[in-house]
Amino acid sequence: MSPSEPDPGLRTLKKQRTRQTIADTAIALFLDRGFDQVSVAEIAAAAEVSKPTLFRYFGSKEELVLHRFADHLGEAGRVVRGRAAGLTPLDALERHHLDRLAARDPNTGLTDDPEVLAFLRLVYETPSLSAHLRDYVDADTRALAEALDPDGSVAARLVAAQYAAVRQVLAHATWARLAEGLDIGDVAREATAELAEAFALLRGGAAAHGF
Repeated sequence: MSPSEPDPGLRTLKKQRTRQTIADTAIALFLDRGFDQVSVAEIAAAAEVSKPTLFRYFGSKEELVLHRFADHLGEAGRVVRGRAAGLTPLDALERHHLDRLAARDPNTGLTDDPEVLAFLRLVYETPSLSAHLRDYVDADTRALAEALDPDGSVAARLVAAQYAAVRQVLAHATWARLAEGLDIGDVAREATAELAEAFALLRGGAAAHGF
């Protein structure tokens, strides 16, 4: 590399910073004014980039928000594949969810951070965002089904879909209670109890198939 050529590491860092700036700017505008009231052109101007540049980093307006869920894509499948010997897939998933509740992971809905609660409200109460979130859930469901059974049995796909639905319902219920102003300790206890109930229901149908 000649002295005049930029360091590849610096180029990567600059791209990461630009992507983060665009996303942070967009979410701040959405939280302030509402998702549908902010245009892509306004976001680009506020982030000091062009619209074509913005779309090089994010494929759609919805992705400006939902990219925050991308790190968790395939997580359930990874939990199943990496589970300890002797644990069933559902045992491993339940333990993982309990660990995430204890860590106050926003993806469980259990957080008292006002900014995170506002972000989740944006996602849950904006129809286009909720619809696009299902694409992430579908991809995660497919990854879990493959981890349960690489041959793609109907039973594995059904169990994966049921688990994905349970996770979404529990997260929304937990967020809704906190959004109403309930105490996070009380909500955590309710979330833990509901998780146990949900997995008891899941096991009732999954056990016959070895999951």
